[in-house]
Amino acid sequence: MEEIRELEERVILIGVQVNDNEDTKESLEELEELASTAGAVTLAKVIQNRENIHPGTYIGKGKIEEVRNLILALDATGVICDDELSPAQMNNLERELDCKVMDRTLLILDIFAGRAITSEGKIQVELAQLRYRSSRLVGLRESLSRLGGGIGTRGPGEKKLEMDRRLIRERISALKQELAQVEKHRELLRGNRSRTSLKTAAIVGYTNAGKSTLLNKLTGSEVLSEDKLFATLDPTTRVLNLDDGQQILLTDTVGFIRKLPHHLIEAFKSTLEEAKYADYIIHVVDASSPQAELQMHIVYETLRELGALGKKTITLLNKQDIAPGEQIRDHRADNVLKISAKTGQGLDQLKEVLSELLLDGQIYVERVFPYQEAGKIQLIREYGQLISEEYTGEGIMVKARIPREYYTRVV
Repeated sequence: MEEIRELEERVILIGVQVNDNEDTKESLEELEELASTAGAVTLAKVIQNRENIHPGTYIGKGKIEEVRNLILALDATGVICDDELSPAQMNNLERELDCKVMDRTLLILDIFAGRAITSEGKIQVELAQLRYRSSRLVGLRESLSRLGGGIGTRGPGEKKLEMDRRLIRERISALKQELAQVEKHRELLRGNRSRTSLKTAAIVGYTNAGKSTLLNKLTGSEVLSEDKLFATLDPTTRVLNLDDGQQILLTDTVGFIRKLPHHLIEAFKSTLEEAKYADYIIHVVDASSPQAELQMHIVYETLRELGALGKKTITLLNKQDIAPGEQIRDHRADNVLKISAKTGQGLDQLKEVLSELLLDGQIYVERVFPYQEAGKIQLIREYGQLISEEYTGEGIMVKARIPREYYTRVV
């Protein structure tokens, strides 16, 4: 038997720096990590300083010649550009370099396609891919000649380009309908959660910050957690039992990244909106990363775009087991804790902070309910925390904590 191996992509990364404030070098390092996650090997990185990105070929003529020579010298199979290319830029670069040309968006879409497990994740990824491809069906080559041939097929026919566009439009429409059904189901789940009165905390952060590891450590769940970008795409909700008897729902979300393609933001809106509808935000930061402050900024910008700012926020400076001595700061958070999701350091303190947040939204009640009002105790059980109950001659002596919004219904 012959062993069939997948062709290994050997790529050169290309970035354009248009002003001195850009950190193109760090962006290319992240692109290298993305390429590695997708299974490609980076052979070289090329950065061009320009006043603006070349509208026709992304980089200038001199740099194209330099990259062409690198491709030949290093036996590269393709190049990856650090920005989303227009259809014209991609076609022109492919013609000039005579090799496979990819951009950051295509790379992230490829990673997402490999990571999607649930039906919702697969729908979202396919929708994003089709939206990306639909804008790139350009040109009239031999493959776009009229369909058919021979008797019974003559006539105007339908060009392959037009047929492809029509098929993509129809598939996008079908996927949107499927996604709408999934969103209705998600809204139903949110409604059920809200009726239980359990508060929700969304775990957000830059990709590979340790969100899934944190969820697993706190709740004992088994969500996939790897030292890779976008290891998990699908949101997972688990109950966390706190030491004082209170409970809170924790929802893991898809990781953020710089230059997150708008196709993905649109497709994953229902997933990302878990942060929007949560009561609290737990912001996990990779404190060991040299780019930690920039990553924090990107997370806050994404939250702002989603309309999820303004909530009580706990920032967790994660990976303290490997973090350097000098620590970053976050003045936008209500609480900042140093933790290690891997070793468990600081997680008891996190639970205490969560308990305090939950108590802030509750009112302590200590009173005797007449037996004819015993139904109110069931409301306390359902929406609040029943600390103790004692049956007396006058009625039922109750000590409890009740969410502020239910106080008037109970007392």
